[in-house]
Amino acid sequence: MHNGSLSSLPAHYRAWRWQGSAEPQELALELVPLQPPAADEVLVRNAVIGLNPVDWKVLGGGLVDWQPGHIPGVDGAGEVVALGEGVPAEWLGRRVAYHTSLHGHGSFAEYTPVAARALMRLPDTLDFEVAASIPCPALTAWLAIEKVPMQTGQPLLVSGAGGAVGQYLVQLASTRGFAVSAMAHARHHERLRALGAGECLAGPLADGHAWDGGRLFHAVIDTVSSSHAERIAEALRANGHLVCIQDRVPGWPCPPFGLTLSIHEVALGALHVHGDDTAWQHLTAAGERLLGEIAEGRLHAEVRLVRGFDELAQLLEDLRHRNFSGKALVQIR
Repeated sequence: MHNGSLSSLPAHYRAWRWQGSAEPQELALELVPLQPPAADEVLVRNAVIGLNPVDWKVLGGGLVDWQPGHIPGVDGAGEVVALGEGVPAEWLGRRVAYHTSLHGHGSFAEYTPVAARALMRLPDTLDFEVAASIPCPALTAWLAIEKVPMQTGQPLLVSGAGGAVGQYLVQLASTRGFAVSAMAHARHHERLRALGAGECLAGPLADGHAWDGGRLFHAVIDTVSSSHAERIAEALRANGHLVCIQDRVPGWPCPPFGLTLSIHEVALGALHVHGDDTAWQHLTAAGERLLGEIAEGRLHAEVRLVRGFDELAQLLEDLRHRNFSGKALVQIR
């Protein structure tokens, strides 16, 4: 490890640890020995943690291979306080945000080991609270819009646009010149219009109901479910694009050599497992641009709900049951 030992840091730190239960309130707040970062990793002293739906969805264990004692969480923002071998010295002391892998210890802690290639530098004017709210939803939205070939003025529908990913998708698609329609509950419509949606539709589609409004869109980006994506595909024109964020459609939604639709799926986890350094440079550069645009007021982050570190498990439970609106954050310091 660069820069000596961890002697200037505490010997132990607090972390919320998984006990094998699918219930957020079964997470246990425990003291954990502080370990030096591995090669190509840094140690981040978290200031604010971002909570995401994936954080409670993985607690059942079916999507991950965790052992009891694992520290969940993927998003955070803080300061780099130690460097593993191979990490440039310039990272020490940097203010950063990150999205980390589900397969290693995560952000639900005072300190988190993070792959150096996953770090995003923060603008000086951006605080940790806003920064921690951004990685998972904004990077997911960016990956999704990158799947769609740019054609100025083409109609694009974001279904399930009222959520965190939709917040960024509407803005990114509008900035790229698409004619954006947003499908969401009516309570979100005013906000979505202000973010760039030219049209707002009631939705999502009720269970079992198909889209019956005709083939209107060059692209549909669905944030709801595989079933919803399959049904909303009826809104696509010939040669259109369906982008699935919450599960992918189980089958191609049209016969071969008919509408010739293109189907895409999005998951940040793909790069954690399969991405090379070039792919990560591309993603983090995009993330830093998004952070800069938010700092400059050209891109708008979600309204935030902030709680203390001791309240993390309850806040994750409330997120699971959608007991509030806005982005759930946990402030450590």
